[in-house]
Amino acid sequence: MLDLFSFNEKKPKINNSYTAKDIEVLEGLESVRKRPGMYIGGTDENAMHHLVSEVLDNAMDEAVAGFASVITIKMHVNNSITISDNGRGIPVDNHPKFPDKSALEVILTHLHSGGKFSNNVYQTAGGLHGVGISVVNALSDYLEIKVYKQGKLFKQSYSKGQKLNDLTSEDIAKKLRGTSINFHPDPEIFGEKPSFSPKRIYELAKSKAYLYRGVTIEWQCEVETKSDVPATALIHFPDGLKDYLISKINLEDLVSREIFCGNIEWDQDHIKVE
Repeated sequence: MLDLFSFNEKKPKINNSYTAKDIEVLEGLESVRKRPGMYIGGTDENAMHHLVSEVLDNAMDEAVAGFASVITIKMHVNNSITISDNGRGIPVDNHPKFPDKSALEVILTHLHSGGKFSNNVYQTAGGLHGVGISVVNALSDYLEIKVYKQGKLFKQSYSKGQKLNDLTSEDIAKKLRGTSINFHPDPEIFGEKPSFSPKRIYELAKSKAYLYRGVTIEWQCEVETKSDVPATALIHFPDGLKDYLISKINLEDLVSREIFCGNIEWDQDHIKVE
């Protein structure tokens, strides 16, 4: 039998001194790559799927605020995902605090930057409030963002939180607007084997459409799926929570003739209840 009292476990050698030189100051997004669990709860498949939620929540915030009506989710065979919306588009003008950087670059490379800390841009918002998209950027080995506004297409690419090129712009014929983000989770963080689950992301998209009945989500999946996940679909529930209840219960078992559903808004307090 193992003598627990005589078992000597090798412990890492720790310096007895503890001075100012032992205090690390991590710049930019270093802290996210060094301790991803602090931001998304780990490095497993659950954590990797949280990246999708963060990008999708940003698109949904534009829809809830009344500026976007269509969101597109594309799953690609290389385990990357593209999420687009037809909202206002992330600002691309230079940021007053960082005059040599666009607001877009600031949002993607600085924690706690965004338009959701006050009520000036969004009355309600989901996600991590200011760290979401920058965390996604830090934990992706490739991220490309496109912004359509002012009759132009603005584009920039990143890898592991670092920009690969400066923000470019080009004129476009169509009057498009909105933001499109394509990202691939970094295998250094999540490993080579984990892959996005079409069923999980499809169900996530449906839940968002149930919660906000004004949005249409265009679903496109290039990955081979089972029969319960379509390759393409338009996800839209005009009756919101009522549609959700109908999908979950047996209508023949209803005590009343139909499901009761209602909603009310208090404009002065910016409150909506369904």
